[in-house]
Amino acid sequence: MGDNKPWALISEVGEQGYLEEIIGIITERFQIICYKDFLQNPQLHGPKIQVLFVWYYPKPEPWLLSLLPSLKVVASGGVGIDHLDVPYINRLGVKVTNTPDVVTNATADMALGLLLASARKIVEGHQIAVNPKTTYIPQSLMGVEVAGSTMGIIGMGRIGCKIAQRGKGFDMKILYHNRNRRSVEDEQALGATYCENMDDLLKESDFVVLAVNLTPETTGLIGHRELSLMKRTATLVNVSRGLVVDQDALVKALQSGTIRAAALDVTHPEPLPRDHPLLSLPNVLITPHIGTNTYTTTRKMVQKMVENAVAAVKGQSVPNEVS
Repeated sequence: MGDNKPWALISEVGEQGYLEEIIGIITERFQIICYKDFLQNPQLHGPKIQVLFVWYYPKPEPWLLSLLPSLKVVASGGVGIDHLDVPYINRLGVKVTNTPDVVTNATADMALGLLLASARKIVEGHQIAVNPKTTYIPQSLMGVEVAGSTMGIIGMGRIGCKIAQRGKGFDMKILYHNRNRRSVEDEQALGATYCENMDDLLKESDFVVLAVNLTPETTGLIGHRELSLMKRTATLVNVSRGLVVDQDALVKALQSGTIRAAALDVTHPEPLPRDHPLLSLPNVLITPHIGTNTYTTTRKMVQKMVENAVAAVKGQSVPNEVS
C-alpha cells in the first residue's frame, strides 16, 4: 500500500532539514526522497515526483523544476513567499502553497521576546551571571522600561495584530502603519492607533517592530532616512525579512547612536558572514531566524504543508494556495 503513495522531494532529515520526530507527518502520506539523493540521479527520480516541499531548501529554481515533469505543487512552510517565483511556477501548471495561519503566535512571541531581551539586557545579564570571573553585579547594567512605552508596528496583518495584543498586555501604547487601515473594531480591540504616515510612527515609537512581507515595496523599507527619524532611545525589532532593512544604514545608526539598539531574528544573508559588523556591535541582539521554531508550530506547519500537497495531488481545492 505504501508503494502507492505519491512521491515528494524534501531537503533532508536531520539538523538541517526535518527533525526525526516531525518527518513522520510527511511519510504517512508520501514517499520521500532527499535532495542530495535526488541529485545523484535526477533523470531516474525526477519524473515520479509530484510534490516539492520547501523547508529552507531546495529552492524551486527553473533548472530544478525542469527536472520534475510530474510536479503538481510546491508546498512551502511559513508565510513568506519572497523565495518563490510564483508566476513562473504557476505558468508551469504547478500550484504554490504556504502556511500563513499556523506561524502567527510563535512569531509574535519571538517579537516580544526580542523586544524584552533587548530592553532589559537579558543576554548581557546572563553572560555576567555565568562568567566565572564575576564577583559583583555592575549597576551600569541598566535597561529601559517596557511598560508604558510606545510600540510602533509596521505591518498589521495576522502577526502584527498578535504582536499588538501582547504589547497591550505590557501596558504599551500601540501605534501601527499598514497598507490598509484595520477596522474600527480591530483598533479598539487591540488598543491600536493608526498612523497613515509611517514617518509619524517612527518619530513617536520607543520600539519599532517590523512585521511586513518582503515585496519590492518593502525591500529597503528602513534605511538611513527612516532610522534618522527614530528616537535616539529607540530600538528596532525585525521579525519579517532581512532585506526589509538596509543593513549598512543600520550599522551606521547603531555605531553613531542614531538609535539605541536593534533586535533581529532575520538578516541578509542568513547566517551573516562571520566578519559582518552587526555581529560585533554591543547594542545588537541577533537570533538565527527561529521565529517559528517551536515543536508545536513546526508540527502544525508541516501538517499544513502536507494537507495542501495532498489536496493538490488529488485535484481538490487547496486550502492555502498562493497565486
